[in-house]
Amino acid sequence: MTVATAYPVRVDAHLDPHLSRWLWLVKWVLVIPHVIVLFFLWIAFTALSIVAFFAILFTARYPRPIFEFNVGVLRWTWRVNYYAYSALGTDQYPPFTLAEVPDNPAQLHVPYPDHLSRGLVLVKWWLLALPHLLIVGILIGGGASLASSSDTRSYTWTAAGLIGLLVLIAAVTLAFTGRYPRGLYDLILGLNRWVLRVAAYTSLMTDAYPPFRLDSGGTDPATAVITPAR
Repeated sequence: MTVATAYPVRVDAHLDPHLSRWLWLVKWVLVIPHVIVLFFLWIAFTALSIVAFFAILFTARYPRPIFEFNVGVLRWTWRVNYYAYSALGTDQYPPFTLAEVPDNPAQLHVPYPDHLSRGLVLVKWWLLALPHLLIVGILIGGGASLASSSDTRSYTWTAAGLIGLLVLIAAVTLAFTGRYPRGLYDLILGLNRWVLRVAAYTSLMTDAYPPFRLDSGGTDPATAVITPAR
């Protein structure tokens, strides 16, 4: 049953055991170099996604070099957001790379699809995804405008949404107690996982519809299936 319901987009993370109480106050400065690079990467991501749209429409295939680049941009963004204000789950500075970094605490993997529906590509990124876009709008902030524009490609979800509020609570708790509440961490990870699944789906990387399900915790159910506990 678990195998049948595991979503192909895998989002994993692990919480640093000894987080600084106060580093989160200056992380917005520390991530500025990443924000600058990601600004240009997301411009390329958007342009290449348009190319991929037409490629899928005519060939039913996502050009592999474009796919690997776009997944890399999502992966890079997730690492930066996990370090910064979408989770504050690590003090390990994110690397400047599109590639997988096995020892980084934030991981994202999207399997390459051998075939994609030509018909779905016309509607899945806006019409079919609309219910999820409404939810994501609540999670990251700006829900009404996000849903109406169907734009999920500006992923620095640190606005006044639910995730931002929960991370702020975690930051204040960390400052005064030196601990990141585990239950709160698991919830924040689940909400980020939801956002990233929708990002991959609306970016045409999979035809598998994102589940309306909060998979909380640092280990993605799909990863748990691939690497079962010993």
